[in-house]
Amino acid sequence: MIIPLKQHIGAPCTPIVNIGDEVKRGQCIGEPNGLGAKIHASVSGKVVKITEEYIEIEGADLDNKDYMKIKKCDTIAETAYEAGIVGSGGAGFPTHIKLQSEIPDGYIIANCVECEPILNHNIRLLEENPEIVIKGVRYAMEATKAPKGYIAIKEKNKKAVESLRNAIGDKDDVEVKELRDMYPMGEERAIIYEIFGTWLEPTQLPIEAKCVVMNGETLANLTRAVEDLKPVIDKDITIGGKLKSGKESNVFFQMPIGTEINELIEQCGGIDGDFGEIIIGGPYTGKPGDMEKSVVTKTSGGAIVTIPLPEFDGPLGLLVCACGADETRLRDIAGKMKSEVVAVTKCKNLVEVRGINKCLTPGHCPGQVQGIMDLKKSGAKRVLISNCSDCTNTVMACAPKMGVGVYHHTDHIFRTVDHELSRRLPVEE
Repeated sequence: MIIPLKQHIGAPCTPIVNIGDEVKRGQCIGEPNGLGAKIHASVSGKVVKITEEYIEIEGADLDNKDYMKIKKCDTIAETAYEAGIVGSGGAGFPTHIKLQSEIPDGYIIANCVECEPILNHNIRLLEENPEIVIKGVRYAMEATKAPKGYIAIKEKNKKAVESLRNAIGDKDDVEVKELRDMYPMGEERAIIYEIFGTWLEPTQLPIEAKCVVMNGETLANLTRAVEDLKPVIDKDITIGGKLKSGKESNVFFQMPIGTEINELIEQCGGIDGDFGEIIIGGPYTGKPGDMEKSVVTKTSGGAIVTIPLPEFDGPLGLLVCACGADETRLRDIAGKMKSEVVAVTKCKNLVEVRGINKCLTPGHCPGQVQGIMDLKKSGAKRVLISNCSDCTNTVMACAPKMGVGVYHHTDHIFRTVDHELSRRLPVEE
C-alpha cells in the first residue's frame, strides 16, 4: 500500500515512522511542514519503504476496518487538524484553517454541486446518508460561529435534494439551495454568486463574502472526526468509462487511501478492449494518469477509462478556458489526435492569479467570436476548446457559421459513456 506524503496544498509531510516499524490503521505517519495536513496509515502493516514522496506499507490487512482514534480536542478546528482533513473535491486545502475563521454574521456553504459529469459518489452519499453531511455543516457552523448554513446542489439531483430536505425537516439553520445544471457551477465563486448575487474577484477568497465553502465529502469527514475520532484514511471515489462491467459509473465508498486505481478498475471487470486515456479526476479538469502508479488519495475524485481519441491531421487552433483544460493539456490532446497546432488564444475572462488560471465570472461567458475569428485567420480548420458550458455555447453559435469545426476536450470522455457532448445550451422557455 502506497501512502503519498503530499495529499494537500503545501509541502509534503515529514515521515514520523521508520522502515521496519509496525503501524496500525489510523496511526499518524506523517506530520505537515507549515501549510498542510497530517497523513495517517490507512491499513495496518509493516513499513517497508520511505521516500520523499510516499510511505509503503506491506502485509496490509484490508478487511480490518478498525482504526486508531485521534485524540480528543478542545475545538472542532483542532479535531480537523488531528484528523488530517483537507478539501476532498479540489486542491486539498487544510480544513482546520478554514474552521479557524469567525463569521458570526456569515455562512457555511456545503458544495455538493459535483459539477464534473460521470463522477457521482458525492450525490450517492447525499441520497443514502444526508445526515452525515448536514451534521458536518452544523459542526462547521459551531466552529466558525456562523448562524446559517447552505447546501448547494444541482436542481437535477431530485433524489438527493429530497433526502436532504427530509433530513433537515422543519429546522431553518441549514437550507438547501438548488442550482442550474451547468459547468462550472461547483466553482466556489459561482456558488456564492448564485446564492447571494455577488461576484468575488478572482483574487478574493470566500471569507471576504463572509462565507466558508467546503465540499460535502469534507463535511462528512468532519462529522466522522468529531463523532468517531476517525482520521481521513478512506475515500469515496467513482470509477467509470470503457469497462467490462458496462458504461454506468461505479461508486466505491470508503476505500483505503493508497488503494491502486488499477485494482478498482479490475473490480469493475477490467478495461474493455482498446482504450485511449485513463483520466484521473473528472472530464473537465482531470488529467491522464499512469494506471500502474495511480492510487487513491484524499482528493481523488475518480478515474475514467476513455475510448481512443480520434485523429485529425489538419491545422488546429486551441481555445483555452480557465474552467477546463490548460494549454499543456490541450497540446497533449492535440498530439494524441496527430494534429498540427497553428495558433492558441485564451478566453477573455481568463486571468492568471498566483500562477493559476482563474475566470472573472465562472459560468458567464463574455463571447468567443473574436477568439474563433483569430484562430481561423491563423489557418485553423478546427478548434480544440476547453470551455465551460456558457462559453462553449457561444463557440457553437459562431464557429460552424465560419466553417470551423469544434472538438471539446471532453468529447472522447463523454462519447465513452454515451453522455451528451458539451455544445449548445438548451434554450430556456
